[in-house]
Order: sequence, then C-alpha cells, then structure tokens
Amino acid sequence: MATYATPAAAAPAGVSSSLRARAGSPLRSKPLAAPKRGGGGKRSTLRVAAVSTPAKPSGGTPKQDFDWDNLGFGLVETSFMYRTECAIDGEWTKGTVVPYGNLSMHPSAAVLNYGQGIFEGMKAFRTAGSDDVVVFRPDQNAARFAEGAGRMSMPPVPADVFIDAVKKCVSANREWVPPEGKGSLYLRPLLIGSGPILGLGPAPSYTFLIYCSPVASYFKGGKMAPIDLTVEETYHRAAPGGTGSTKCIGNYSPVLKVQLAAKKAGFSDVIYLDAVENKYIEEVSSCNFFCVKGKTIATPALGGSILPGITRKSIIDIARAKGFTVEERNVSVEEVLEADECFCCGTAVVVVPVGSITVKGEKTQFQGGKTGPVAQEMYDELTGIQSGKVEGPDGWLEVVPEEYHL
Repeated sequence: MATYATPAAAAPAGVSSSLRARAGSPLRSKPLAAPKRGGGGKRSTLRVAAVSTPAKPSGGTPKQDFDWDNLGFGLVETSFMYRTECAIDGEWTKGTVVPYGNLSMHPSAAVLNYGQGIFEGMKAFRTAGSDDVVVFRPDQNAARFAEGAGRMSMPPVPADVFIDAVKKCVSANREWVPPEGKGSLYLRPLLIGSGPILGLGPAPSYTFLIYCSPVASYFKGGKMAPIDLTVEETYHRAAPGGTGSTKCIGNYSPVLKVQLAAKKAGFSDVIYLDAVENKYIEEVSSCNFFCVKGKTIATPALGGSILPGITRKSIIDIARAKGFTVEERNVSVEEVLEADECFCCGTAVVVVPVGSITVKGEKTQFQGGKTGPVAQEMYDELTGIQSGKVEGPDGWLEVVPEEYHL
C-alpha cells in the first residue's frame, strides 16, 4: 500500500479536503465588480446563442439513452457550458451556466488573429459504490491556468472562481458523467482574448469558458493498450524561452504535420527531442514521458519547454510513495532504448504503456510489446484514486454536490 507524504501547503481557499468530505455547502465567491472598459477598445463581442441559467438539474445518474459501452475519445455535445467575461483592467463578472452552443466573435478578436489564448484539460469521475461525482486536482489546473494567463498577457482567473466554474459546469452536465469504469467527463476550460484589436497587442477584453464531453480511451486499442512511438529529429515541439511550459493554443497545431505523417507510417504518436542538442527526450505530442530501469523511474526535467503535467506530478508522487526512486533530469534517447519499460501519462491518455520506440528506422520493443508491470501499477493506483477505490493523498478529489449550479 502506498504511503503519501502530507502536503506541504494547504489547498487554496474554497477547495474541499478530500472525497471523505462529501457534505458541505457549495463554494461561494464574493460578487465581483463589473469590469471596467480598457485598452481603448470595445468590451468583448463574444456571444452565445442563449444566455440563461438552467432551471433544473440535468439529472444525478448517467444519461439513460446513451451507449456508454461504445464511448471513444471524440466530442460529444453535452447540455451546458460555463461563461464569464473580463476587461483587461477589470475584474471577472459573475459567471453563468448557459446552454451548449456556438459562439459569435468579432473577426478581429485577438485569439483569432494573434492566438492569444490558453486552455486546460481535466476530468470528473463517478466514484465506485456511490453516485458521488468528483473532479481530480482542480486546484492544480487553476494554478497552471493562472500562470499561463500571465505568460500570455491575460488577466488570470482567481483559483476560487476557476474551481467554482468547474464545479458548476460538472453539476449542470452531471448526467453526462459516465458510469464508474466506463470513462470520465473531460472538461476544457478556455481563456481567450475575445475583444477586437487590429495592431499587435493584448485584447481589450477576455472570455473564460468551460465546455465538457464524456470520453473513454484516448488511443486506439482501449485501456492500457501499448502504443508505438517514433522519435522526431527534424521538428521540435518547443524551445527554451518559448511557451512550451504553457498550455497556450498555439503550441498544438504545429505538431499536426509530424503527427499525421507518423500515424500514416503506422505509429501511434511522436516523441520530440530538445531543440538545443537534439538528443534528450522532451515529451510526446500531448503527454509526458517516463522510462523505468529496475526501481528507478526517470522523466525529463521541467526546463521551460516541457508542460508541467498534473498527471505527471501525480505519477511522481504515487511512484515515490510506492518506494520507487524518481529522477527528474535529462533523459537521452540512448538511455531510453536501454530501459526495462516506458510509459506516457496525461489527463487525456491517463497512463499508457509504450510498446516500441523507433529511431532512424530501427525499432526497439519493450516488454515484448506488452504492458509493463510498473506502468500497470501506476495506472491501477491513479485510476483507483480517481474512482474512490483507493485512498489517495488528501485534497486530490473535489466533490461536486448535486444542483451546485443552481
């Protein structure tokens, strides 16, 4: 059984301690003042088809007329989304839950012209043996979201506002949280420069949105099916001093060219190398990377070009609690090819074993192309915590009360 260290610092205000604290009143934020106009431009012109808080909850149990057994990882349009706005020199307005729908935006919005935007990925789960719905480590997403906003010159969303918004979105879409063991509700918070601007500069106003979709396995083959990766030596995902450590929207479309070519060649995804020496592993297109040798687990150190994944952070804590030595450092391609096993992790992929890695046309297989024992152990512990079957560190699960959004 894993033994977890007591957190060094308490969770931010408004974050419930753990799954054990199932009772309690919903998080309530103080009313925020209306945003001031600023930047010499108009206030946000982003609109939704309808703006009204739902009059009744969406239902406490999973949606009955949905095929949960054949859920994949694709967009399923749910019932509601969350929205609020802020001027560049103002405060965030009181957010509302609105019907899921298309957005209307000014053609000169900063996000459309200059890519001023960030996003998050997080999940809500239905717990085992009860109808409780929980969100995994939303305080960590809130902190990363705020850091990303600063990097992109946008007003940060306060942690209590962020967590309140997440819980409202989950509560309104509670019927879309899959049955325990069938998947999760994937949440996509977005912060975008929605105000119009012509010259290069920060938008005059911003929109914070959250939408969601039920999902199951990210890669083909289902849970824990080993993936085949290829090392990319020409293109790089990020560079020192850039935005690789931020979940900004512009980081992702540049990998599509390489990823599509890799998939056409029969690979699941791509491993990117550092942009300086072109020999150290950084990360896969949308997940962090680990390799195992004996009781030592190595993962590339965060140096500004690698996303500080929340699942990565959780796996490091889990591995250390289970007695593994975890090293965050430079990891060369040569070292990886000598590993006992490798795996990737992320909010979308959870934990996925690496069946093989191909470098310059030469394929190296791990564990005979099957799931390694350490990857399986990490997956079992992580998903056990998320489902409430395993007692995890205090504060990792945030309970979402029914009708919280009302």
